[in-house]
Amino acid sequence: MNALTLISHPLCPFVQRAAIVLLEKGIQFDRIDVDLSAKPDWFLAVSPTGKVPVLKVRQDNAEDAILFESMVICEYLDETQGGAPMYPVDALARARNRAWIEFASQTQAEAWQFLHARDSATADAKRTAFRERLGKLESEVGVGPFFDGSAFGMVDAVYAPLFRYFESIDATVAQQIFDGLARISAWREALEARSSVRDAVVEDYADRFQTHLRQQGALIAAA
Repeated sequence: MNALTLISHPLCPFVQRAAIVLLEKGIQFDRIDVDLSAKPDWFLAVSPTGKVPVLKVRQDNAEDAILFESMVICEYLDETQGGAPMYPVDALARARNRAWIEFASQTQAEAWQFLHARDSATADAKRTAFRERLGKLESEVGVGPFFDGSAFGMVDAVYAPLFRYFESIDATVAQQIFDGLARISAWREALEARSSVRDAVVEDYADRFQTHLRQQGALIAAA
């Protein structure tokens, strides 16, 4: 039994953040997937929000510690585990990273709403809103390959699951989203190639996500 157990769902992007950090740190961990449509009692007992991810931290001579909320988990791992730090040392640069991580929350919501739109009007509106946020992000991405340059960091771990959605849908639709965003497109490619990003999900993630979109009646599933 490993000291850390990640309670997860195969499609959850917030779980992926934590999994990426764990993999970047080279930490051995156990992973338990939960059916969020029929949450078991044991899960509800350990997750105050009823959401994933949850991290169980085994402690000697004490009950397991429970952490929830993806960024709380990610920052705990960064502060307590070995490997390269995932935030800049400089306080201003670190604050800037955290600001763009916060920016990811609404960006994630816009992407999700676009992907799940059931009619053309909603899809067009949400595509526009998502593109506008990507346009703001484009000017902040460094020369690459990652957000801050050569080192993979926390901002990369946060945005990689969002970009993964667009690897799983029709390539023409994805191209329309990222056309003209050269820095973000290069960043996406670098993240896609990162082993921690690839290994943060199950092998059939794309098939599962496409099935999910069809079950939700998403317009894009028919593209």
